[in-house]
Amino acid sequence: MALLQSSASSFISQFPAISSINTVRLSPSNRQTGLSVRAEAAAGIVLVEKSEADKVNRLKTSYLEKIIPLLKEEFNYTNIHQVPKVDKIVVNCGIGEAAQNSKGLDAAINDMALITGQRPVKTKARNAIAQFKIRENQTLGIAVTLRGNVMYAFLDRFINLGLPRTRDFQGVSPNSFDGHGNYSVGLKEQSVFPELSYDALGKPRGMDVCITTTAQTDKEAYKLLALMGMPFREGAGPVGVVKKKKLKSHHFNTKTKAKSRR
Repeated sequence: MALLQSSASSFISQFPAISSINTVRLSPSNRQTGLSVRAEAAAGIVLVEKSEADKVNRLKTSYLEKIIPLLKEEFNYTNIHQVPKVDKIVVNCGIGEAAQNSKGLDAAINDMALITGQRPVKTKARNAIAQFKIRENQTLGIAVTLRGNVMYAFLDRFINLGLPRTRDFQGVSPNSFDGHGNYSVGLKEQSVFPELSYDALGKPRGMDVCITTTAQTDKEAYKLLALMGMPFREGAGPVGVVKKKKLKSHHFNTKTKAKSRR
C-alpha cells in the first residue's frame, strides 16, 4: 500500500495541473441513484465527463449541432439541404475459400454482423468463369448496407477505434475519392474492431468500406469527413480523378519510333 501511495505521489508531482483535481467519492446512496460524476481541475477545465461517454449517436449529434454550421459558413450554402451528409455506408468482404466451407461462411457472416450491427447478405457470381473456377450463382462474398443511426454508430467506431488500431497506421489516403464525393477505404484485418475476440478469429479477413455522401465535389466530401474525425494523411488533399491517356498502336511500334528519330 505504501508503494502505491509513493508511486502515485511521484506521478502527480510530475504533472502539477492534475495535482489539484477535486476527487469525488460516491456514497452508497449516490451509486444507487446513478448521479453523473466529473473530474475538474483547479482552473475549471473538465477533464472527464461521464455524460459525454453516455451519449447515443454522438457522431450524428455532432454533425447536426457543429458540422452543419461550419460547412454552411465555408461553402456559403443558402439552403440547409445543400449541406453534404453521409447517405449510406456499404461494407463488403470477399470470403474466398470459405465459400466452399459452410462453417467458414457462417463465421464470416457472424463476424460481419458483430462489427456492423446488421446481418449481411451473400453476394453471388452472375456468370461462370472457368479460368477462376467460378460457377454461376456461387457465393463469393458478403456485403451489408448501413443507413440511419446504425450507419453513424459504425462510422464512429470505424474512425475512433478501427483505424487507430491498425498496424503501422499513418492516416488514410485523401486520394481515394471517386470524383463524385464518395470515399472508399480498405482494411487488411477485421481484428482491429474490439467486438471480435482473438480466440475466436480464424483466418484473417479484410473488408472494404465505401462511404457514399451527397456532396457534389470531392473537396466538400473531404471537408465533411475531416470534420467528422476521419484521420487523413497530413500534407495532402483531395486530388481530382486524372484519366490516363490511352496509348495507340503506333506508340508501341519500334519502326515508327526509329523513323521519327531520323
